[in-house]
Amino acid sequence: MSHIAVLTSGGDSPGMNTAVTAICRGADMLGMSLIGIDRGFNGLLGKNPETDFVQMSMEHALDIADQAGTHLRTARCDEFRQKDVQARAAQLLRDRDIRGLIVIGGDGSFQGAKALCEQGIPCIGIPGTIDNDLSYTSMTLGFDTAVNVCVEAVRAIRATSRSHDRPHVVEVMGRHCGDIALQTAMATGSEIVICPEGGTWRVEDIARRLQNHIDRGNYRSTIVIAEGAWAKMEPFDIYGFLTPLGKQAYEGEPMTANRFANVLKRMCHMPDGSFAEVRSTVIGYTQRGARPSARDAAFAFEAGIWAVDLLNRGKGNRCIGRRNGVVFDQDINEALREHRPFDVMMYNVINAL
Repeated sequence: MSHIAVLTSGGDSPGMNTAVTAICRGADMLGMSLIGIDRGFNGLLGKNPETDFVQMSMEHALDIADQAGTHLRTARCDEFRQKDVQARAAQLLRDRDIRGLIVIGGDGSFQGAKALCEQGIPCIGIPGTIDNDLSYTSMTLGFDTAVNVCVEAVRAIRATSRSHDRPHVVEVMGRHCGDIALQTAMATGSEIVICPEGGTWRVEDIARRLQNHIDRGNYRSTIVIAEGAWAKMEPFDIYGFLTPLGKQAYEGEPMTANRFANVLKRMCHMPDGSFAEVRSTVIGYTQRGARPSARDAAFAFEAGIWAVDLLNRGKGNRCIGRRNGVVFDQDINEALREHRPFDVMMYNVINAL
């Protein structure tokens, strides 16, 4: 019986467990033995070989199929950037007679899979990241779920904002890719969206645009911002702005959603001259920890079966994606080189006022 292995790496994303379930079923169907590797690439460092390698069975698959998170656990592993560590990991897999590895994760995880391919271990990548920041595919595991979580949260926020005439700042995940923020803004009718791809931005410009909405009678605008967009903000003296107005602030502190809301509150005014009661919410890790949506779960299952089939046919150095509703696989090196343009048109439409 041939042995294959699977690991989940980087940040967890909804659908990872569904993919592992499909891999387990596919391996069982083809008479292959499946090993689950604990804590991502950390499990290949050889530190705890007796606990880092777990024999997977259909019983495991039945228990985790629709669960959030990742049963195999995950972590980032900076050590795996080193060539000697990669070589030892490849040898560890060979010593255990593992003939192929399926890696579920994002860009960094795919780099690790690529490195193992160069060490002679056939690897298949499945895109698992809520950020949707792998350009070769239009869909990554967890993105649809994360957007759904954000949309439901923003809809609830807009309902209470409407009741009290309060603008609201909502921060969502997305370090380098603003797709969650953009899709959430589009789906909820939010008035302003700020993404890393939009380039540098000024607090004063956002305040001016928010004031424009207030002046037009919209007292409860929603500003959706991707977490990575804070790094693109032009320097702003929060301390110097807030303290003269009697609001506590600390020198040198970075901008956050709450501080941004406090600044906007004091920059914008309601028709009666009072401050705009701007509030803030950081949606946070609920985006990662939700049960996978139907779209994510279906793609995860299909990708898992596809990955096992590729290894069974002796294929390696491939990654699986979805484009125009169709699942496909392509060379992992080509996939990592691709660039998908940001939807500037929709970004500008939302931010038109």
